Amino acid sequence: MQILDGKLVSAAIKAQLAEQVTALKAIGKKIPHLAAILVGNNGASETYVASKVKSCAEIGFNSTLLRFDEQISEKHLLDQITSLNENADIDGILVQLPLPKHINEELVINQIDPSKDVDGFHPMNVGKMVSGLPTYIPATPYGIMLMLQHYNIDTKGKHAVIIGRSHIVGTPMSILLSRNSNPGNCTVTLTHSHTKNLKELCLQADIIVAAIGKPNFVTADMVKDGAIVIDVGINRIADSSKKSGFRLVGDVDFQAVAPKCSYITPVPGGVGPMTIAALLKNTYLAAIGQKGGMN
Repeated sequence: MQILDGKLVSAAIKAQLAEQVTALKAIGKKIPHLAAILVGNNGASETYVASKVKSCAEIGFNSTLLRFDEQISEKHLLDQITSLNENADIDGILVQLPLPKHINEELVINQIDPSKDVDGFHPMNVGKMVSGLPTYIPATPYGIMLMLQHYNIDTKGKHAVIIGRSHIVGTPMSILLSRNSNPGNCTVTLTHSHTKNLKELCLQADIIVAAIGKPNFVTADMVKDGAIVIDVGINRIADSSKKSGFRLVGDVDFQAVAPKCSYITPVPGGVGPMTIAALLKNTYLAAIGQKGGMN
């Protein structure tokens, strides 16, 4: 069993991006600039955005964090995005989700200029991804693909079972793993809350991508020997032994499942760091006027 170390792979990608930024500076070119919008004071969102801003500083990117009260009107938020769209110095825009209930997330995502949509959620970029055209791939699926690429994991002809069909992870992963590419060329089964024979399907899987948001959902009796398991979940569960009162676990029962796997991602330290690395990579590509992809 080998751990797929997201911290290690993320550090390698960041190091490469830092070198590329240094090269841009040396010839007087523009430095990549990421703008992040944070609405309200959701604890998890605060942590994610702080990590993204810190990562920008580490590799020499410029970053701007715009914070707004939870009561911000939908129109004011849309106007702020329009202003960022029109600012030539801003290369990438991300709006940290979730948003307050009175704001339509779809409207907000659609407001972002597709050429600055480094989260890869705009319908135009999603459509290009489905069509196999160069575009900005959603950061978590992109990070997973970069991790598989880094470890030279052969996915050709393998059966991949994805648990969860969100537009952020599950559905894009099903598209990326089925494409005629490397990584890719999988036979993909996309499962969800209405799938009746989930355990049976998982036992057939060479690759399992768990993105359902339920702690320790994937148990050892659902995983065949030698499977590759990618755990996207980040769940807080009570733990009185911790100073914070909780600990982070994934959607996979790591202790029980890991011995059966050929490769597995830990939580934390697996997919999470790769999401940020992929976001930074998309921002760099936006800054130099290229579309994203698995190049």
